[in-house]
Amino acid sequence: MQPFRKLDGKVTPIYQDDIDTDIIVPTEFIKRIERTGFDQYLMYYWRYDEHGKEYRDFPLNQKEYKGAPILLTGANFGCGSSRENAVWALYDFGFRAILAPSFADIFKNNCQNNGLLPIELEQGVIDELYQRTQEESLFLTIDLENNIISDRNQITLPIHIDPKTRHKFLEGLDDIDLTLSVEKEITDFENRRPFYMDPIKK
Repeated sequence: MQPFRKLDGKVTPIYQDDIDTDIIVPTEFIKRIERTGFDQYLMYYWRYDEHGKEYRDFPLNQKEYKGAPILLTGANFGCGSSRENAVWALYDFGFRAILAPSFADIFKNNCQNNGLLPIELEQGVIDELYQRTQEESLFLTIDLENNIISDRNQITLPIHIDPKTRHKFLEGLDDIDLTLSVEKEITDFENRRPFYMDPIKK
């Protein structure tokens, strides 16, 4: 994972509750054996009609949001099946953080394991941010080192993230990295175990 300390960027609004993983990346596109390249299938049936033509009014197809790294969305984002491909598709498309009132638990864990930062904000705050996206382009700075979100008008919002998750993002660590960081302790424990606890040892 790449370290995540500060992110500056435009916000893309897709403001709807209960967007599930079948919408984020439809079932027929998860048969790929590659882990990358899912960006082309992100919210496919919301982006394209039956002839493969783009819906011009959908945010992901609009030039003004091209390259925007922050997604603003509704409650219970990522519900449905546990497919990790949904996170890969969002990450491949360029998103690095998602702002929502709530996330499905498994999806949230998948985000945290793949470098996509899920940030929960109160419903009223999300509503206000969405309204601003309808009036003007919204640019935010997500400062994970100082646990705040700010805009160009010096408005700040606190970020509430589990300290362990915050540490992972700041240092760019995945679960394997965290395990290797205590490799000595694991080895010491294994060496202290009685033989009868290890079926391999005779």
